[in-house]
Amino acid sequence: MDQIIATTAVPWIPAAHRLEVTLSSRLPTEGVITSAFAIVLDDTDRMLLTCVDRVGRGWDIPGGHVEPGESPVDTAVRELAEETGLALRPDDLSLFAWLRIVLTEPAPADYRYPSLTNLVMFTARLGTPGPAVRPPEGSESTLADWLTPPEVESRCAGNAWLIAYRRLL
Repeated sequence: MDQIIATTAVPWIPAAHRLEVTLSSRLPTEGVITSAFAIVLDDTDRMLLTCVDRVGRGWDIPGGHVEPGESPVDTAVRELAEETGLALRPDDLSLFAWLRIVLTEPAPADYRYPSLTNLVMFTARLGTPGPAVRPPEGSESTLADWLTPPEVESRCAGNAWLIAYRRLL
């Protein structure tokens, strides 16, 4: 069953919109899935984050755009490896939430997304301490590290996905 746990707006969408944070174990059936992310926790609840070298990003969960012909879970696995160096299998991940973005007014001409999009989030929990990680050479990420819950809250304050992350702990 889908459960909307928050409704908000974010500054990085250039049109009036509503962002719904939804807990769910199934993919959304409405709108387009544009991005997939992986929230990976180790046996001490440390979370694997990456520092993305792009304006406005900084520390964030590994993830990115779904490529043509790619499934959302395959996107999450690929992006996790590209941004942190951690290789997991699709079967290691479980869908647990999505961010649904609904534009409530027309988008600017240069906005490249549909008026209803979904960013899906998968999770994995390791039964051991998180292994050493490092973004591969040429990655858009400059760092990757396992952070404690207070460090996650501090470095990622304001990110809409934090609401769903808190439900994992």
